[in-house]
Amino acid sequence: MTMPQGHLFVIDGTDGSGKATQTELLVARMQKEGYPVETISFPQYGKKSAGPVEIYLSGAYGAAQEVGPYRASILYAVDRYDASFQMHAWLAAGTHVIADRYVGSNMGHQGGKITDPLERKTFFDWELEIEHEFFGIPRPALNLVLFVPPEISLQLARERTTASGYKHTGDKDIHEENEDHIRAASEAYLDLTKHYDNFLLIPCTQEGRMKTREEIHELIWQTIQPYLAH
Repeated sequence: MTMPQGHLFVIDGTDGSGKATQTELLVARMQKEGYPVETISFPQYGKKSAGPVEIYLSGAYGAAQEVGPYRASILYAVDRYDASFQMHAWLAAGTHVIADRYVGSNMGHQGGKITDPLERKTFFDWELEIEHEFFGIPRPALNLVLFVPPEISLQLARERTTASGYKHTGDKDIHEENEDHIRAASEAYLDLTKHYDNFLLIPCTQEGRMKTREEIHELIWQTIQPYLAH
């Protein structure tokens, strides 16, 4: 009897949406319910495969717009390729995998650099082909796009900055420090949910206020449950 494959679920989304928190909550819930589960986070900071990504984010290769979406995407894809061997093994063994950011993160942040809708869609399609066809990394069952409107994301970022006493000392990467980028990436994430069936929008706000992390988790849990039934 062939062992059923595990499913890959991706927690992705806009800045300030609580991706790491929701990943932790989902993994804990699945473990409690008795599902075999592993987790992975991208980029794999500290690993050699993520070295070029870290250099890029430091600004050493130039501003994000100068590097461009296609060149930057290759750096991230190589890091995911490095992880894909372990991910394939987990999935083949019937273990579910929860990824904190994945290909969709690249499509959102790099796609935000492209303003023309047709050119952005061309980039999206190229990205999916290079990742899943050329590099052969696992395809997600679902990409859960946690969405916080950019004006709220920026306000949350300012509050974190004030609370931590942060000043512009190079602590943020070349994406986080650019408010225009945050707005553009938010738009690109919405585009993903319109173009591709396995990118599902998870609204993290209601009437201009953040939902609780428990409310967001319940939305995620309800969304993936049908996939866990088989």
